[in-house]
This record gives sequence, C-alpha cells and structure tokens, in this order.
Amino acid sequence: MLLYNSLRKQYFHTTTIIKMTAIMLKQSLFIAFVCLSLCVSVTTGAQNAPAAATHHYNSWAAWFNNVKFSNKWGLNNDIQLRVGESWNQGALLLVRPGVNYYLKPNQTITAGYAFTLSLNDLPSGQPRIGEHRIWEQYIFTHKIGGVSVQHRARLEQRFLQRPADADFFAQRARYFFRGIIPLTQPTSKPFARGLFASVQNELFFNIQNKEKLNGKVFDQNRAYASVGYRFSPKYDLELGYMYQFIERSTGTPNTNNHIAQIAFYTRL
Repeated sequence: MLLYNSLRKQYFHTTTIIKMTAIMLKQSLFIAFVCLSLCVSVTTGAQNAPAAATHHYNSWAAWFNNVKFSNKWGLNNDIQLRVGESWNQGALLLVRPGVNYYLKPNQTITAGYAFTLSLNDLPSGQPRIGEHRIWEQYIFTHKIGGVSVQHRARLEQRFLQRPADADFFAQRARYFFRGIIPLTQPTSKPFARGLFASVQNELFFNIQNKEKLNGKVFDQNRAYASVGYRFSPKYDLELGYMYQFIERSTGTPNTNNHIAQIAFYTRL
C-alpha cells in the first residue's frame, strides 16, 4: 500500500509538471509569434521605406462596442477620431456599424457599413475627402495557455473620393490578431477585473484596383501594444502605442505613423 501511494503521488506530481510545461510552452509560442509579427512589421518598414520616408505623430481615440440581442444576433459598432500633429493635419472621423451573427460562442460573422470623413480645415470651395465601405468579417477566439486570443479576417469594398481625381472602387483584405494578458491574476482563472496588457497586429492587402492606390498588393501594417484596466466583464479601458507603416507608390516616400491611442471597449 505504501508503494502504491508513493507511485500515485509521483504520478500526479509528474502529470502536474507536464500540464504546467504545456501551458508555459503555449504561452512562449504565443509571445514568440507576437514578437515575430512585430519584427516583421518593423523590418518591412525599414526595408521598403526610402531614405526620405516620412514620420508623423498622431493621436487616436476609439470606442469599440458590441451589443448582444440574443444567442445568435447582435450589434457591432466602433467610432474613432484620429488627429494628426495638429487639427489641420490628418484629422479623420470613422464610424463603422455592423450586424453580428454568432455561429458559436467563439465564432462570429459580421456585415456592415462604414464611412470616413476628413475633418481638416479646407480652403473655400474644396470638397472634403471621404470614403464609404461595405465590409464583412469573421472572428475566431480561443486561448493559448490561458491567454485570450482573437483572430479577425475582414474584407472591405471601398468607395473612395479624391479631390483631384474621379471617385473609384477598390477592395481590401485585412488580417488582425490580438492577445490579452492579465497582469493581476493567473491566466488559468476567468479574467473579470484588473490590469492587463494587450498586443495586436493587423496586415492590409489591396486585392482589387490597386493601380488606383499604391500599385502594390501590400498596403499597410499596424502593430500595437497597450496597458489597460478591466472594470468588469463588460468594460475595458486601455492606453497604448501603435506603429503604422503605410506603403506608398513607387517614387513616393512611405509613411511611418507613431500613434498614441486611448480605447474604450464595451460588451453589453
């Protein structure tokens, strides 16, 4: 009996070590994936940008809202105000509502409409630059070693307005991932309240009429890291830094945007 109890304790001890090792390995792989993605983003900007690449310092404020009406239907909406180095440089309003359909608890498809409007002060008689979009997306969420991870694939049909050119149509594809890491509790427990860190990255690709844009498939990349506070399962507030690299047409300096962002998330 003594030998049996000893072997039983050893078995549970070994099983615990294996489970902890698996969790640590998953977390390490996730962190490595994030770091690799961010490195690719920075390297792409460094390699593709000409010597005269421009750098700008911007501020973004965003509200991301999801309202669930039933087990299958809900509303998705985000409103963003983006301001350049001054109100006269790059001020933009983005409004993006959509309708959610929940395939499974961790899978959502959404279709919606969006528009952007330039808020810069303009010379008399000059029309404002805007864009109308129809968009579709698929979101898949899961956990890696207790870290909540979201993947999002989005397709956009863009109706663009340009002051010096005729309006035109283009399509763009986007891939986004985001991970949230609790800082005040073990990742093995449900995260309902406390400090967290988030990392995310998003790639943009021109898939139709790229000749009217930068003439290339690759459009831009946005790498982002933040620290935030979860007030409850329904409310998050975060402050972070985003590096946005925008590929321009040949002969035009690429754009590097350094962005301070404050974001409020609601899940109702």
